[in-house]
Amino acid sequence: MQVKLQEKFEDVVDLLDKNLANPDLELTYHIPDVAMTVEDAHSSGDPYILIKYLVKGLHLHEQEVPIKQIYLKKTPEDLANLITFFIEQFIEQVESVEGGAQ
Repeated sequence: MQVKLQEKFEDVVDLLDKNLANPDLELTYHIPDVAMTVEDAHSSGDPYILIKYLVKGLHLHEQEVPIKQIYLKKTPEDLANLITFFIEQFIEQVESVEGGAQ
């Protein structure tokens, strides 16, 4: 992995960890040479973040957020904001399903 790209991912991981403090939310990073909290890689080799969200301490929901090549042109801040947006959408969807239609 290029040093510049590795530094960008390190910044993104730091930003996400700072901005997404939530006891019901767990982020598992699979970013080679930066944050490997998962042993097994995807066959594609693309970096991703696994979101685990525990609703009311009862139901665990998971989703992967791939970090696509097109996203790598963004600044670390913009990339972290995009990933945060995806995570917030996921949480809203889960809470909508868990809460039922109002």
